[in-house]
Amino acid sequence: MENGADGQAPVSSVMQGMLEQAPTPPQPGDIIEGKVLALDRARLYIDLPPFGTGVIYGREYLNAREVIKRTNVGDIVAAKVLATDTKDGYIELSLKEARQAIIWAEAEEAVKQKAQFELTVKEANKGGLILDWQGIGGFLPASQLKAEHYPRVMDGDKDKILDELRKLVGTRLAVSIISAAPKEGKLIFSEKGADDKEKKELVASYQVGDVVMGEVTGMVDFGVFLKLEEGLEGLVHISEIDWGLVDDPRHFFKVGDRVKVKIIDIKDGKVSLSVKQLKDNPWQTASGKYNKGDRVEGVVIKFNKHGALASIEEGIAGLVHVSEFGSEEKLRQNLELGKRYPFTISLFDPKEMRMALAFAGSKQ
Repeated sequence: MENGADGQAPVSSVMQGMLEQAPTPPQPGDIIEGKVLALDRARLYIDLPPFGTGVIYGREYLNAREVIKRTNVGDIVAAKVLATDTKDGYIELSLKEARQAIIWAEAEEAVKQKAQFELTVKEANKGGLILDWQGIGGFLPASQLKAEHYPRVMDGDKDKILDELRKLVGTRLAVSIISAAPKEGKLIFSEKGADDKEKKELVASYQVGDVVMGEVTGMVDFGVFLKLEEGLEGLVHISEIDWGLVDDPRHFFKVGDRVKVKIIDIKDGKVSLSVKQLKDNPWQTASGKYNKGDRVEGVVIKFNKHGALASIEEGIAGLVHVSEFGSEEKLRQNLELGKRYPFTISLFDPKEMRMALAFAGSKQ
């Protein structure tokens, strides 16, 4: 568009430029700041130039009354916009919701920065601990506790685990926020600090493939904890205890045992260990002994949702699928735990350590 005869920009262009430069009016959900104008009859008024005046009243006033008691005329406060079209022309605000929004934003930033906090344990339940961070209750799962705080209960009794966790109530733990979900109001903490300098220095002296000795310090359903040296523990996962089926690590070890292990992974300060990788893999020798179609004998060692597992030799087991019998009930009528039966190998893949068996006896 060309300039007018007097060299001035047309009025429409000037107005458009002014509109583009004008600040955007607040919308519901926005966090804005303003100066406290007055406190009158359970209403707090906040100056929001150039958009007018905000007001906190009714339920929002009651929700924030403790904060309002400490607020004076002239103070700058942050508030969340609830509505911009009230009948009396004010912008309706919430102090409490603004505070919550700011805290959750800080929590999300803390996740990114991996910030650490010292917090007091408020409560314990069978799954972990409850901590308070800036007025928000968060959960620290037992799995996220450091090794020295993890409840080592020999028989896995949940009531005993709770008793151990309760011993931590009132103590202060160095934790980080690993998950913040504002919509669900959920904070998840971890005591396993990736920036634990001392632990990193200890781990640095080990490499994947090293064979070391460790002392059993505790056993849980999913594996065995071993102390490699003072201040450093590793985990032998249940799948790395033996080539054969392991239902319960407690059947293989007891606290205080000295065990030779192989380091199979080091990640984020965690050391993963294996006992079975120091033993010959029976599947390698089995590859030259068995073929699909062979008739073998096996002992039923476990039932699961897919059928029955039958061991044909130490460390070598195959699945007898439930579909062969039509139902789990009929499978259990034909196969008993601990008894030996004839089978035919219907699938054999030693590289993947997989075997399927077909029942070769007479069915009931």
